[in-house]
Amino acid sequence: MRRSGGIYRLVAPWWARIGSKVVLSRLPISYATWRSLNVFVHGQMGRPEYVLGVFRSHFTGGGISRRDRFVALELGPGDSLGSVLLAYAHGAKAIYLVDAGEFATKDMRVYRELGRYLRSEGLESPDLDNISSVDEMLKSCGGLYLSAGVESLREVPTESVDFIWSHAVLEHVRRDRVRDMIRETRRILRRDGICSHRIDLTDHLGGSLNNLRIPGSWWEREWMARSGFYTNRLRKCDFIAMFEEAGFLVDVVSVDQWESVPIKRWLLAREFRSLSNDELRVKAISVLLRPM
Repeated sequence: MRRSGGIYRLVAPWWARIGSKVVLSRLPISYATWRSLNVFVHGQMGRPEYVLGVFRSHFTGGGISRRDRFVALELGPGDSLGSVLLAYAHGAKAIYLVDAGEFATKDMRVYRELGRYLRSEGLESPDLDNISSVDEMLKSCGGLYLSAGVESLREVPTESVDFIWSHAVLEHVRRDRVRDMIRETRRILRRDGICSHRIDLTDHLGGSLNNLRIPGSWWEREWMARSGFYTNRLRKCDFIAMFEEAGFLVDVVSVDQWESVPIKRWLLAREFRSLSNDELRVKAISVLLRPM
């Protein structure tokens, strides 16, 4: 039981969350319906102030604010394509939005609200009152929405992108596809380009490491991976090794940590028991990547 705003709410344990989501994910219900019920939600990109804050944390942190007419690419826009308006407002001439499926809302009211918010903050935004569809909005901002994951990245020309970013996305890429995705981002990035990634290494079940209890032979099965809580369970050392292998110089900007490992080591699946305490204490990292 957890207290929130003076009210006590029942909070399901991690194992109950896994069981319920596995069952729910197998029901013949569309993602749009689950999203309306606040189940299987891909991000919080419907809140204008949150959207702008996330974008600026990557944009200014990566030094892209000094460039004019740049080309941008977001990995995992999730429920909203609002980043196309953000990039346009900050000087982008084109932006790719790449995801593993068409999860983004097509409700223009969401984007009109974001456009009004950007203008209230003194930023440029196209007039969306006369735009009736997401496709029109994308075209007006030089945006292209691609929804086939790594295969979509392969459609982007080599050394054509100045700025790539993701926020709590890379941990959700299937484990056997992460390396290819990172290599593709290196291929499409210009020699003076930059990537900015925020990676959440918690279990996405309750903010601990309970996902590390389950052997990979079960965790990587298709029915588990499609159940709304999947993370690839790569740790900080794994991501850094993959970035460097792909040809990136890695600048670890920040590391969020627990004071101590939040789970008993003997409860971990065997494949994770040899990890150091320092690795297991890491909750999230922010990195900047530049071509070697």
